[in-house]
Amino acid sequence: MNTPQIPRRRFLGILAASAALVGPSTLHAALRTPGSWPEPVTWNGIALGADAQLQLLHPDRAHAERLVRLAVAEVHRLEQVFSLYREDSALSRLNRQGRLDNPPSDLSRLLSQAIAFGERTDGLFDPSVQVLWDLYAARVRANQPLPPDPDALRAALTKVDYRAIRIDDKAIVLEHPGMALTLNGIAQGYITDRVTELLRANGLEHAMVDMGEARALGVPASDRPWRAGIADPQNPARVLDSIDLSDQALATSGGYGTPLDPSGHFTHLFNPHTGQATPRWRSVTVRAADATTADALSTAFAQMPIDTIRGMISRFPVQAWLIAPDDGSLIRLS
Repeated sequence: MNTPQIPRRRFLGILAASAALVGPSTLHAALRTPGSWPEPVTWNGIALGADAQLQLLHPDRAHAERLVRLAVAEVHRLEQVFSLYREDSALSRLNRQGRLDNPPSDLSRLLSQAIAFGERTDGLFDPSVQVLWDLYAARVRANQPLPPDPDALRAALTKVDYRAIRIDDKAIVLEHPGMALTLNGIAQGYITDRVTELLRANGLEHAMVDMGEARALGVPASDRPWRAGIADPQNPARVLDSIDLSDQALATSGGYGTPLDPSGHFTHLFNPHTGQATPRWRSVTVRAADATTADALSTAFAQMPIDTIRGMISRFPVQAWLIAPDDGSLIRLS
C-alpha cells in the first residue's frame, strides 16, 4: 500500500555462518562470543519501499560480499514484481490495467497463496483492500477527518473481494472494475523466504534473515537457538518477550507501524468485511514454519476475536502472541 508521506527506515539483517566452511566448533564459539564475530559486510540503499541497511556476518569475507550481492539482487528482483512504490512493477501494472498477461511466476504464486489464505481466514486476509488504503490515504492528504463516510466505504467495499482475482497460465485478471491489490500483508514474508532459500542454496546452514519479518535457518548451537523479540507497541525499543526460532519464522502486525492519524486509532490494517481501519489488537505476532505463512496470518489475526484465533491455530501449526488493546498485556496462544 502506498504510504502518505510517512518516513520509514528498515534494518535488514542477516547473521550467518556456514558450518561447511568454518566447522561446527568454530561456529559455536563465534555465536557464543560476540566479540569474535568478523567485521560485517554492509549494504545501504533502498529496499521494500524504505531506506534500508543489510549486514551479513561470515568468516569468509569474499563469500559474504557475494552473498550480499545475491540477496540484494533478489530483493530488488522481487520488488520489481510486488512493489506499489514502483509504477513499473508487475503489481502496479496489474492494478492500472485490471489484467496482466504473461505475469511473473512469483506474482502468480504469491497471489495464489494470498487467495488460499483468504479462503482459510473467512476473507479476513484479502489482498484487494488496496482500494480502502487509497480511500483513507486520500482523506489524510486532504486533511479530512477519518473514517470516511459510510457511503464512500460501501462503494469501496464493492471492489474488495479476493474471490474476484482470476489466475491462469496466461493472465491475472481483476474481475471487478476498479479493483486494486496490495501484497504488503504477505510479500515481506515471501521475500524473507526467498532470500533464506537463496542462502541455503549457496551453502549456508545457519542464518537469521530479517526482511521486516524474521526467518531462522538451522540451529547455530544446541543450547542457543536463534531468537527474535516482540516489541512493545507503546515503546518499540522495549522487548516484551523473546521467542526461540529453530528453522521457523516470526512475523508481527501492528497498527502502530503505520498510523493514519495522530492518535494511532486508524491504521493500515483494514477489516475487509467492514472497511474499518482499527485492529482488535495492539499487535499480533505469529510463529510458523515459513515467513509467508507467519506474515499472512499475523495480518488476518489483527482483525479476529481471540476465540476465532484459537480456532485458526488449531488448524494451522502456528503459535500466536497478542498484545491486548486495553491494558497492553501479552497473551500467548499455542
